[in-house]
Amino acid sequence: MLYSMTGFGKSLAELSDKKILIEIKSLNSKQLDFFAKIPHFYKEIEIDLRKIVSKNLRRGKIELHFFIENTENNTNLDICESKLKNYFFKFKKIAEELEVKVSEELFNNVLKLPEVLVSKKNSLSDEEKNIVFSGFKKAIDELNSFRKQEGNALLEDISTHIEKIIFFLNEIPQHEENRIQIIKKRINNNLKEISNVVKIDRERFEQELIYYLEKFDISEEKVRLKNHCKYFKEIIFEEKNLEKGKKLSFISQEIGREINTIGSKANEINIQKIVILMKNELEKIKEQLMNVL
Repeated sequence: MLYSMTGFGKSLAELSDKKILIEIKSLNSKQLDFFAKIPHFYKEIEIDLRKIVSKNLRRGKIELHFFIENTENNTNLDICESKLKNYFFKFKKIAEELEVKVSEELFNNVLKLPEVLVSKKNSLSDEEKNIVFSGFKKAIDELNSFRKQEGNALLEDISTHIEKIIFFLNEIPQHEENRIQIIKKRINNNLKEISNVVKIDRERFEQELIYYLEKFDISEEKVRLKNHCKYFKEIIFEEKNLEKGKKLSFISQEIGREINTIGSKANEINIQKIVILMKNELEKIKEQLMNVL
């Protein structure tokens, strides 16, 4: 099971004097990056909101927005005239410069801007805090549900690519006999060129030949690559750990290292083509892993 870092959730918290539309979205990020755009009279609970985010969302670029809709009987809010005028006249000036007609809706929209409406209350009541926290947690639950759905799609796609790497790896052995013959032919041709000129020490030659063949042997790389792919699959289907993105990225680096080594040792056109195909699949995996929690 995988979770995506991308998600969106919302909920509506209703109080006697207003309604609060809570929206929260997340994008991919290397760590937790939380940004809250909320009215200033809710700033006192921002730290608590951050703690809830850290516990439930773990990682990602998180943006939180509160949209307030006041009811007619809301007597706990006042208007900050200086802020309202400052916003309004700036918008009006820009509109005149751009020769844009100012509609009556501008005033209503200015009222919704930060710090225009201010609370007469010195602090939030416990009842209001509980309602806001409850609504906030519902929005997070919806976001996590979205993340899970996106994660299932990522899981299916990444699994396809890792299976292709395993398939291509299993195609290598059929080309290894040709690879050996190419290396042998190259050695024999080189020997023929120098045999009439240089006297060869057969014992030393055999030692050098063994070293040369070991240098181009890819048996260990194939075994390690197979094991890395197997471990990668175990992690993505693991149920317990939900935060797997970083671990899978580390494993993909090891997979890439073995593929590159096989390519550098190949000395055979068909194996080199297979290496290119495996690299292509691995790049697709790495791209998707950037969005895995």
